[in-house]
Order: sequence, then structure tokens, then C-alpha cells
Amino acid sequence: MKLAFVYAGQGSQKVGMGRDFYERYPEFASVMDSAPVDFDLKQLCFDGPEDRLSQTRYTQPCMVAFAIGVTELLYSREIYPQAAAGLSLGEYSALYAAGVLDRNTAIRTVALRGKAMEEAAAGLECGMTAVLALDREKLQTACDRAAELGVVQICNYNCPGQLVIGGEKAAVDRAGEIAKELGAKRCMPLKVSGPFHTRLMKPAGDVLRKHFETITFHKMEIPVYFNCKGGPKAEEESIAALLERQVQSSVYWEDTIRRMEADGVDTIVEIGPGKTLSAFVKKTAPSIRTYNIDTADDFEKVAAALKGEDL
Repeated sequence: MKLAFVYAGQGSQKVGMGRDFYERYPEFASVMDSAPVDFDLKQLCFDGPEDRLSQTRYTQPCMVAFAIGVTELLYSREIYPQAAAGLSLGEYSALYAAGVLDRNTAIRTVALRGKAMEEAAAGLECGMTAVLALDREKLQTACDRAAELGVVQICNYNCPGQLVIGGEKAAVDRAGEIAKELGAKRCMPLKVSGPFHTRLMKPAGDVLRKHFETITFHKMEIPVYFNCKGGPKAEEESIAALLERQVQSSVYWEDTIRRMEADGVDTIVEIGPGKTLSAFVKKTAPSIRTYNIDTADDFEKVAAALKGEDL
């Protein structure tokens, strides 16, 4: 078996996340209790309110703390991945899993990232729309034709038949109309607070670049498949540069899963609330076996299954 951990991104958060882990596992509680943030992370995860938990500046450290806690539990059972990846925000959890970022640095960095992304979006009339059943080339054509109204880009390549566009609202809305004319089955506006993974996030990239000069990136112990490449980094590429690029460019998740499959990954554990990434994997590479860990009961079942397969 070749095992990969993948980490959920923003949008998967939910009130109550992590409470059952906290009550059962001291290792998980330690992560939540010691998170280096300026708000009560544990209370926000467990009790909400949902609208605050869904604000980017709070979602990001909450999700990464949850992910780190679950990862430490898996490691305590001697379950280790041979590769890792994460959707957008989840990439920082993957870097923790690979030994690149320590716990506090990962949480502190995404707290800064969330604030910087909110600030980059402030004052913009923006939007993101999921586009179903249209190929990449036709959707790119729709974006090109709508660009006279403002910035619009393909920001997520999630899986076959599901792409996401984002940018300035007028251009995004027009690109969605053109996409339907070109054959898209549906265009669904998303409830998001910014034009994430578009060039409108460059100010956030600038903030991250300066921050990365102050932190230590440790040696990568396993390959991390980076969003902006859809695969592992080249020897000459820097992690800092890839993360700066990631916040303002497309997430190639479908490409990531295809590359994992080509590299021999046959089992994936999704860590985080929900099953979104598992669904993307099944649509992209159905031969890969998937597990997901959302609850403490999920963790026990997945750990037992993986140990039974003699990792």
C-alpha cells in the first residue's frame, strides 16, 4: 500500500468540529489548548457561532489546528503517509505532516494568511462560481470573453466536471453566462468572502512573502503535492515561493490526484470535516481507496482498518 494524507480546505468547517476528539484524546486537546492565536480557538470550533467560524481569519487556524491534532493521533498509532497534499488552506497541514512546518508555525502562519486574504478582498465586489460539466478549454474561453468586465479566472480545478471561477463579480457573472452558452450544465454561485486563488490576492501573497523570511522551513520528510503545480516541487523550487504563488493562482486538485495515482498512491485518508476531497478523488481516480476522518469514531475505524492492512 502507498498511503497519502489529504487535508480539507476552507468551506468544510462546521460548529462542533473536534469536540469529540478533545474529550477523548489528550494529544488532540494539547493542540487545541496551545494554539498561538488571539481568540479562543477551542470555543469557536466547538460552539461557534457559525458566521464567525466561517470568517476566513478564524476558519484557517481552526481547520489547521484540527488537522494537526488528527495527524498527531495517527502518528501516535504509527500510521504514517508516504505523501501529502491539501486543498488550498489544507496545504499548510500537509506541510506539517511532512515535517516542514512545526505545529505553532503552521497555525500562526495560516492565522496571518487568513487576515491577509480578508484584507486583500476588502472593498472588492467579488464572487466565485462553481461550473459543472464544462471542460477547461471552454471555461477558459468564457473567462477570456468576460475579462473586459474585470478580473475572472479559473481558480479551482477540482475534479472532472467541476471547476470554479472567481474574480470581480460582474466578470464572474458574465463568464458564468457564457459558460452556459458553451454547454455548462450548471453554474452555482458560492458563499465566499473573497476572490480566492486569483491575482486579486496578490496583496496577501506579498504579506506571506515577508512572513516566510522570518520562519524556518524544515527538511521535507515525504513529498508534498503543491496546489499551484498539481504535483511535487522541483529540487530548485522553494516552498516559500510556491506558497506565495498558491494564494493568488489556480488550485490544480484534479492534477494532484492524477499525479498521486501515477506515482503509485493507492490509498488516501482525508483529514478534516466532511468528505469533499474523497468525492473529488472518486471522480478523478476511482481505483484509489479513500477513507475520511471527521469524527473520533471515524479515527478509530480508519486507524483499525489501516493497521489491519499492515502498514
